[in-house]
Order: sequence, then structure tokens, then C-alpha cells
Amino acid sequence: MTNRTEPRSADAPAGKADARGKAAAKRPVLALRGVGKDFGPVTVLEGIDIDLVPGELHALIGENGAGKSTLMKILSGYERATRGAVELDGTPVSFASNLAAEAAGIVLVHQEFALAEQLSVAANIFLGREIRRGLFLDRRTMHEASRQALEELDTALDPRTRVADLSVSDKQRVEIAKAVSRNLRVLILDEPTAVLTPREAQALFRIVAKLKAAGVAILFTSHKLDEVRALSDRITVLRDGRHVATRPGGTLDEHQMAGLMVGRELSDLFPPKVPPRAGAPVMLSARGVDVPGRVTNGGFELRAGEVLGFAGLVGAGRTELLEAVCGLRHRTGGTIEREGREVRIRRFEDAVALKIAYVTEDRKGRGLLLRKGLRENLTLLALDRFSRGFVDRGAEEKALDEAITRFDIRVRDRTVQAGQLSGGNQQKLLLAKTMLSEPEVVIFDEPTRGIDVGTKQEIYRFVAALAAEGKAVIVVSSELPEIVGLCHRVIVMRSGRMVGEVSGADINEDEIVKYATGVKTMGESDVDRAA
Repeated sequence: MTNRTEPRSADAPAGKADARGKAAAKRPVLALRGVGKDFGPVTVLEGIDIDLVPGELHALIGENGAGKSTLMKILSGYERATRGAVELDGTPVSFASNLAAEAAGIVLVHQEFALAEQLSVAANIFLGREIRRGLFLDRRTMHEASRQALEELDTALDPRTRVADLSVSDKQRVEIAKAVSRNLRVLILDEPTAVLTPREAQALFRIVAKLKAAGVAILFTSHKLDEVRALSDRITVLRDGRHVATRPGGTLDEHQMAGLMVGRELSDLFPPKVPPRAGAPVMLSARGVDVPGRVTNGGFELRAGEVLGFAGLVGAGRTELLEAVCGLRHRTGGTIEREGREVRIRRFEDAVALKIAYVTEDRKGRGLLLRKGLRENLTLLALDRFSRGFVDRGAEEKALDEAITRFDIRVRDRTVQAGQLSGGNQQKLLLAKTMLSEPEVVIFDEPTRGIDVGTKQEIYRFVAALAAEGKAVIVVSSELPEIVGLCHRVIVMRSGRMVGEVSGADINEDEIVKYATGVKTMGESDVDRAA
């Protein structure tokens, strides 16, 4: 990669219109022709055709479970097609492994990074293909080559830095630098902005624009349809393992993309807001909560039938406050009341006993046991209901049947491990697990992160239904449209403190952003009243 053209912003990707015209005249570097993929008796892809062209960003979108991950793995050598062909430069090819694909310049950057945390940046970039001088590693050469690869990405990372000490966005840059160091021809990005802040995402988009300008073909998957619209030269839509459409970038808006993905209209993404009844009781309150280094004087009141939102920039302290309230994080001060009675919550089990549920933002790391089955995950919080000295497997299976129906968990084989489900179905399983404990207060932390628009709509309706039943609900979200569309009242946090509260017609993105960025503040008396 030698082109040094300065990339433009994500809102106006470099040469987007020109790239579409040029791409049409170029031969694909990588393509699928009539590809199908079976796992045992289950077909997950059928009749897929897709072209990846040098200098073009090709977006791949679809609901969770549409087959996107399998398609990307076939292109990058992690899986082999059951039918059809993979073509490299117009010639059929069969990659024996992902290493063979990487040797051909085709690299998949996973949503969960494949980095050795305790090794240096340079060691990670050359992991598995170390340069040697005789019997010894040639660290100097690897260090210099790593520095050059990072410079190509306009990244000032020190190759000697330990990966464990890097931010998420810097770890992603290391993954891309690994790809660049392999004479990169095709870069496949799986949900690359799912855990990035808006500023970090913009930095990634500049890197992507630079790689495009250098002639790299890019396949980009994202559930953030505004990103897809802004960045894409072409867009391919999958639904239920089949090709629905391929359209030029700029010809589809977010609403049209969503309609193609789910096969139905999504004009009413958010259900109507039904305000809590007048005089509804306070179900949960917190005052003066301190979490060392994270939250100062945090608190709130939550009423039956209310959806209370917590907004703020990443690092504002929203998650830390609510984890402290639920016994998931140590706090050094404050009081918690459940229906007007002070309670002591030292462990999460205390919260569960008080009918308080917490749906974590980290469903893979903390919400589900990925190597266990659906049944084991579902009943984990409510095992006392299924055991009398031994676990009643029949009762568990019946509960799983009900959960699959109620939450529309789409699974072809109910014996699979939780980790084999799509992201959206993992989230549904986590919701089912949470609700099996029959909570009266439910806290959702980033409930739709990394899931498709159709599943989002289902979760939004579920949240609204809980409030309509008289449950008390908290929603923590970094997606402002989600906060605006769901919540009756919103508390805004910044730097570990509550800095604003909005309700009614004042719940809009502009007002929330003003508080979150410090443009607008509320007085001490207002803070005390909010808490």
C-alpha cells in the first residue's frame, strides 16, 4: 500500500461516486458464485453471488441469522462452501484454511479481536509468521515492518507496546495493521464500530478510505445503517440465507435497507409511549451512590410503569452506577430503597431476591455461558424453581419451549451451545433468562448493541409491554434515537455525575447532547431533586 492520499470524512467518502463507476469496469478480486452452505441437515446459505472489487467498499447487511458471518468465513477460508465456487481473480480456488486465504491477501477482522494480549504490538502483527535470523527471532526487522504498517494507517502506536494496555480502537488498528503487513488485497470487517465511540469510528473510517484509495477491496458488515449509507459503494442484502438485492450505494436510505432486511415495513420502529399512571408508586430509588473513580453522588427514582433512560457519552458512569445499585460493583456510599423501604444489596443475588433484574451490555462475557446449552442458560437465575434436590429436566425443557415461543428465539437445533446463536438470538435468550426470575424492576444496559433492526423492533416492543404491565424499567443506551423513542424521562450523566434530566417534549437529541457535552448544566437543587 503506497498511496498517501489524505482520506475524507465518513460523511463524504473519498471518490465515492467515481469509485462506483470505476468498480463497474474492474474485475473482481474475490467473488462467490452460486454458493450454498449446509451444516448437517440445515442449510444456512443458498445461491449466493457477490463480487468484491478493488477500490470499492461493499456493505453486507441482514438480520442476525441471515448468513452474513458464514458468508464472510467462506470468503476468508474459515469455512468451505458446500456448493458453488469461490473465485480469486476469476479463477476457482479452495482455501485450505484462513492462513491460506491470508497468504493470498484476504483478511477477516473479527468483531472479537484475535490478539495475544500479553504480547507486544509487533509480536501480534507477526504472530505465526515470525521473521528469524538463524535460530533467533529478528525482532528489529519485525519492529521496523510493524512501524511501517502502522504508519500506512496514520497510526502513531509504538510497536513495543503491550496489546493489553491499548484501547479498543487501538487494538482494532493492530488487527488492520496485521492485514496490511500481509500484502492486503481484500479486507473483511465484521461489525467494526460495534464497540467504538463516534470519534473512534471516524478514525476507522479515515483508515478505510485510505485503504480504498490504495486499491483494497473492502467488505463491511454493520447494523448501523447510517454508516452503511454513508460509506458504501455497493450494498448487498441477505435474508434467511438468500440474496435479496445488491444496489449501488446512495440509492437506499436506512428505511429502505431495513425493509429489504426484514421483508416488512418498519415505519413504526418504536411503539407508542404510554405514560405511567398518576401517583404510580416508586419501585426503586437510590441516593448519594459513590463508586470510587467512577460515580459521585449518583441516584434516581423509578416508578411503576415508567421507562427511565440514562444517557451520556462513553465513560459517563451510567453502567457503573446501575451495577453498584444491583450489587455487581462495589460502592462506598449511598442508600437504596425498594418501594420506600431501605434495603441492603451487597451481591447480585440480593437484587434478584428483591425482584430486580439487570440485563448486562456484555451478553457474551457476563450474560451467557457460551459453551453451555440453551436450557442451562435459561434456568440459571431461577434454578430453585426447577430443583427439589435434583434438577427437573422436563420442567426446564418446557420452560425452554415457552421461551422460544415468547421471545421468538430462532434456532434450528435446540441442542446447540449459546455461543452458536446469532447475536440477536443470544440477546433474546438473555432476556428470556432474565424474565424467568419474574422481576418487577428491569434494568437494560445497551439492550440492542450489535443486533439487527428487526430484532431491535421486537425488543422495543418488549420494553414497552413491560412498562404497560406495571413493571419499572431502566434503559441505558448510547443510541440517542433509542433513548428518545422509548423513555418517559431521561437522566444525563457526564464524568460520573448527573448533569441533566429531561422529560416530555424536552426528550430530544439536541437537548440530551447539550447536557452530555457540558454545554448545558442544571443547578445543585435540580441534581438533588433528580436523585
